[in-house]
Amino acid sequence: MKPVQWGVLSTAGIGLNRVIPAMQQVPLCSIRGIASRDTEAARAAAKRLSIERTYGSYQALLDDSDIEAVYIPLPNHLHVEWCAKAMQAGKHVLCEKPIALTAAEAEPLLAVRARTSRIIEEAFAIRNHPQWSAMRACLQSGEIGELRSVQATLAYNNMNPNDIRNKPDIGGGALYDIGSYAIAGCRYVFGAEPVRVVGSLDRDATFKTDRLTTAILEFPKGHASFTVTTQGGPDTGGTHQHFGIVGSKGWLRAEFPFSHSIPSACRLFIGRDKSIGTKPAREIEFPVLNQYALQGERFSRLVRGEAVEQHPLEGAIANMRVIDALFRSARNGGWERV
Repeated sequence: MKPVQWGVLSTAGIGLNRVIPAMQQVPLCSIRGIASRDTEAARAAAKRLSIERTYGSYQALLDDSDIEAVYIPLPNHLHVEWCAKAMQAGKHVLCEKPIALTAAEAEPLLAVRARTSRIIEEAFAIRNHPQWSAMRACLQSGEIGELRSVQATLAYNNMNPNDIRNKPDIGGGALYDIGSYAIAGCRYVFGAEPVRVVGSLDRDATFKTDRLTTAILEFPKGHASFTVTTQGGPDTGGTHQHFGIVGSKGWLRAEFPFSHSIPSACRLFIGRDKSIGTKPAREIEFPVLNQYALQGERFSRLVRGEAVEQHPLEGAIANMRVIDALFRSARNGGWERV
């Protein structure tokens, strides 16, 4: 199968440090070019990662007829604009999360997708790791009974004033950055959308971003809760993370559910009727896998017309509706319909 020719819009760290090196390990992915508004930054990135072509603007990359698909790790407030322009230029799009700053902002992309017949997805790499499909399979098998509740936590320490995640006007803050992961994970295992939500945000006095956000999501058949913070957990650059499921007959806990910045082996712990405390009845082990490589391969197979799992734009917009409702709840101090 012919490799998909990829272009990258921006020299963002997640692209340079995680996504591009991972995709370069995949025979079906050819990273053909990288663009930046700073030509020298594009050249430096291309030299570092052995990328053939550089562009001094994002549009110049989109004008390259050899590029078939683009990966977009731009700041959040630029996602919709460049997703639309990329599809209009005939490119398939894999865009970092969140897809937009509001659901209403993202919805016009549905019309662009329909008009251009391009594939567009939100780049939640976690969904490509087989531990997530294993969680869903465990629930569907009835091993831990009916799903009752989900709890998630994500925490890291970032006090850098120049980091885009600490800039409120371009989509910084805990809810957009890591809350989106927690919401996507909860929606995935429930296989449904929350009916209403309530949330509490604590904002940093200097950055004005939410540095601590806690939420409850009420699903038709259960509850989910999560806490995310950009000023908590390890102070050495690591990320604390937890994802746990409670069923009517047992429980499940993911050892390493979200951020695999360094691909690592991981396990799912499953507790049943005779489990005591946190001791599982059985474990499911996964070898070292690079979820960014898996994402690039799966999406490239989609581009080549293969019947592989898809994560349509409608799901990204549904995630944004939950984020919208949580921001409203934090302002209004009560439950909000999604």
